[in-house]
Amino acid sequence: MRERQILHVDVNNAFLSWTAIERLKEGETLDIREIPAVIGGNEEMRSGIVLAKSMKAKSCGVVTGETLYQARKKCNNLQVYPSNYKIYKKYSNDLYNLLLEYTDKIERFSIDECFLDMTEYLAGSTLLYKAKEINKRVEKELGFTVNVGVAHNKLLAKMASDFEKPNKVHTLYENEIPQKMWNLPISELFMLGRKTVPKLYNIGIKSIGDLAKFDEKILIKKFGKHGKLMWEYANGIDNSEVQYEPEEPKSIGNSITLPTDIFGLDKIDEIVLALTEQVTYRLRKYDLLANVVSVQLRTKDFKDYSHQRKLISPTSSTREIYDVAREITHEMYKGDFIRLIGVRTDDLCDKNQIQLSLFDNSNSKKQERIDKSIDFLKEKYGYSKITRGTVMNVENIVKPKRKE
Repeated sequence: MRERQILHVDVNNAFLSWTAIERLKEGETLDIREIPAVIGGNEEMRSGIVLAKSMKAKSCGVVTGETLYQARKKCNNLQVYPSNYKIYKKYSNDLYNLLLEYTDKIERFSIDECFLDMTEYLAGSTLLYKAKEINKRVEKELGFTVNVGVAHNKLLAKMASDFEKPNKVHTLYENEIPQKMWNLPISELFMLGRKTVPKLYNIGIKSIGDLAKFDEKILIKKFGKHGKLMWEYANGIDNSEVQYEPEEPKSIGNSITLPTDIFGLDKIDEIVLALTEQVTYRLRKYDLLANVVSVQLRTKDFKDYSHQRKLISPTSSTREIYDVAREITHEMYKGDFIRLIGVRTDDLCDKNQIQLSLFDNSNSKKQERIDKSIDFLKEKYGYSKITRGTVMNVENIVKPKRKE
């Protein structure tokens, strides 16, 4: 069984960040993330509580869940802003759509956090590299920041994303559990209820490490099935799957921000092919065909170039789509150093509802058999294990050669 590759993406101070971005878009000059501010309920009704807080409010001792009255006692100049679910939903969807460029297996755990199963979608890259790329892209393209947890199961990815904030990427692999997790207070363990903490204190369990080393049988006798679950979580054991609802995409694309800027069409072509492999693999997985191909290039000076082209007939062929993507790339490349490359397919249609073209020939059918064979091998042995002869690991493409 292949080792799972899981990310947990958690928006930093989501409600306050999203409110701040929306206010700035409307012409406000004050970024409420930079002042003592909170998002809260109706203060006049005396029912308002803190839903989100800025870093400066946090430094005053303000905590999420306390009343606005208590928060104001800690911070005299605290500014309170109302919640707006419509805005939150918009930015949550923006994040989800960006994450869809990395995997189809996304569990929306809450409005501001998602689990991603990246096991089949690394395509020669590494999980940590993808996490850092997502972290940077969200801030650059969406305007807010996220913490990303990197692990081999959902529990550890979630725990990792809760480490130091904001705007961080943290790993929590099995060999890191004793160092990074066991010293944390028992109250920090994921899914541990507040009422359970005092009961654990009473039997001498104060840290996650204490729980991990405690006799499992005694925990089961005292807490039942929950005792077993607590012990497993403390030891980093979690076999739960990323629960996602497959949705037929309106477009399928992928892009990569390169670790170092690259120059020259040869290197660019290799990355375009690697991206095309990912995109067409997902097209075939959904039994979809593309009518439009587009390519995006971003220079080291953050200038964006993008061209698109309508195909003669809809296809999911890696070779056909790559040929068009390569032509587009060569047409618009101006000899700049490139930091980001993207390939996208649009105007998608159901393969089973498309009448075969009169011009279909043995070559296209042969290519389809090749693509299906490669897809089968990828699913059996792992995406990164099977690649076309000219596709290289993205990190190797951009890695500078060592001088002898």
